[in-house]
Amino acid sequence: METDWIWGLIGGGLIGLGGAVYLLGNGRIMGASGIIGGLIDSTERKLLSENIAFLAGVVLLPLLLHQLFSIQISTHMTSNVTIIIAAGLLVGIGTRIANGCTSGHGVCGISRLSLRGIVATVFYILAGGLTLVLFRHIWGVI
Repeated sequence: METDWIWGLIGGGLIGLGGAVYLLGNGRIMGASGIIGGLIDSTERKLLSENIAFLAGVVLLPLLLHQLFSIQISTHMTSNVTIIIAAGLLVGIGTRIANGCTSGHGVCGISRLSLRGIVATVFYILAGGLTLVLFRHIWGVI
């Protein structure tokens, strides 16, 4: 029996734990797009060090765990750089339109029973499924 689902379960649990610690620690929702946006538009300078620390943890912790446990996980990501850049831009645009991302709406919004978070999550899951069907199964691009 394949055990890849365990890594998803562990990762999801860690994201949920991170969201809970972030909310309980400073009273704000852990939304990655809002944190990155705060670095770009720098509206609140007092949050700059907190945002940098959060993003450093998001990047550095997996690297540290990889070094400690030598875990090899395949992502099955395309090697087409154009598709990767387009996907990143579309995700960024989508998070601005939705006023949040999967961590803000999906993880933190649903866990707080936020109607806005639940509705946003339903729509981005549907949009992601439709995109996969179109790009992989109909057009064969990815």
